[in-house]
Amino acid sequence: MELICPAGTPAAFREAVEAGADAVYCGFRDETNARNFPGLNFSREELRQSIALAHGRRVLTFVALNTFMRAGDEALWYRAADDAVALGADALILADFGLMAYVAEKYPEQRLHVSVQASASNPDAIRFLIDAFGAKRVVLPRVLTVQDIARLTRQIACEVEVFAFGGLCVMAEGRCSLSSYATGKSPNMNGVCSPASHVRYRQDGEELVSELGAYTINRFGLDEASGYPTLCKGRFEIGDVAGYAFEDPVSLDVIDEIDALRAAGVSALKIEGRQRGKAYVAEVVSSLKKALRAAPAERAALVARLRAMSEGQRTTTGAYDKRWR
Repeated sequence: MELICPAGTPAAFREAVEAGADAVYCGFRDETNARNFPGLNFSREELRQSIALAHGRRVLTFVALNTFMRAGDEALWYRAADDAVALGADALILADFGLMAYVAEKYPEQRLHVSVQASASNPDAIRFLIDAFGAKRVVLPRVLTVQDIARLTRQIACEVEVFAFGGLCVMAEGRCSLSSYATGKSPNMNGVCSPASHVRYRQDGEELVSELGAYTINRFGLDEASGYPTLCKGRFEIGDVAGYAFEDPVSLDVIDEIDALRAAGVSALKIEGRQRGKAYVAEVVSSLKKALRAAPAERAALVARLRAMSEGQRTTTGAYDKRWR
């Protein structure tokens, strides 16, 4: 299986290439990609140089244009697609059907991957994207079990990519409005989930309180590792019970499911983390590359140190082996 690695900056891109990535995915410094955070992403010239570096090492570059076009401002997304193709992107990762149609009609030879933001998770939806736009690969949402994926791959004629490590989103991706409810900005339209400008931490006695906009997301005790405040990973009071209603603040790690995912027909494993630094990228990519080549009994030791770099310093297999509360 290919290892698809994140890069939020040119420096992280170089680290991913050096660490053994089969492909690196990145985006422009604007609203066309779903990691539109200050200080991240690529200018056109930076992307040109990065693609040249990758091709010199036989590494692929995937450009994420994975937000949804705003009515009246479609030119921003069309221009980004034009530029990515001209710069030599090996694939475009798209979520918006209108942008898929534009790329399929104007650049029929360009490889098109369906972003996880499109939330395509059943055979009918994926077959439509193949037939209508010539999609070559679909990135599946992080809400399917291994058995779900195996049933799906048997019914479609395109490659399947799944997330293997990093931040875990449990929503119907591409349809989440929680961030925009709290901050006015959403990952789907603005490329920003829980923007840093709306995040606050404050001390309340012995508790660390995390806030997003006007909302308290969590309270952490002295011995608890604090997670980044997103509403889907907030702690809620439901009846007489306080707990995580959607998902705990932990990171995804499916190293124990590698063989099962391969047997299920998965073509590529994706690492989340374009907002993380180059040291994180280098460590995660090199460790997972070694794990993919190792015997099953050796894998846990190879990735054990990654847990300390994860959200909440804990990891989960998520929906791949979910035990729903």
